[in-house]
Amino acid sequence: MIRVLLVDDQPLIRSGFRALLDLEDDIEVVAEAADGSEGLDLAREHLPDVALVDIRMPVVDGIEAIRRIAADPALAGVHVVILTNYGLDEHVFDALRAGAAGFLVKDVVPEDFLHAVRVAARGDALLAPSITRKLINRYVAQPPPTGTGAGLEGLTDREREAVALVAQGLSNDEIAGRMVISPLTAKTHVNRAMTKLRARDRAQLVVLAYESGLVTPRGS
Repeated sequence: MIRVLLVDDQPLIRSGFRALLDLEDDIEVVAEAADGSEGLDLAREHLPDVALVDIRMPVVDGIEAIRRIAADPALAGVHVVILTNYGLDEHVFDALRAGAAGFLVKDVVPEDFLHAVRVAARGDALLAPSITRKLINRYVAQPPPTGTGAGLEGLTDREREAVALVAQGLSNDEIAGRMVISPLTAKTHVNRAMTKLRARDRAQLVVLAYESGLVTPRGS
């Protein structure tokens, strides 16, 4: 059973998502919160597999809530998916940098919404390659803030190569084809790099790859 926490200050949005989730046999909504502070308390109480978190909320906003979840070892198993009305704006990238696993626009079709919840719960590739490419084109492909980025010295050459390909929006199967290795080996390289860099998911690998200078925007 996938345990889901809904964190959004709009009751109608929460009830709509809950109605969809309650129809699924493998998903259970364990709690709802109207702001980030309440959401943090409920995340600690219920330890959900997935927290669907709105960016703009009172008391504690979504980005700060994500930072606190990412910083709490007890919540390491909570995969945060951002809810936004605005698509790929600067707040989405800030949330990914803070530790979110991915994002959903609130007008997403039900099938894609349910698929995203299941993917997030598995801890698999939480950003589809198409979304990763959009992030690269819109935000990551800007000059990184000075003083940011993580050192990549602890990675092997093959792990660095795999991270660079993740940052280009490639799936594990595509990485395997590019590196001429098996998909399982590609996944192993990516997972080891995530562990060494303390990245919660592929979304943060993309951020780190660009901020560290491992990958640079095309044409720069």
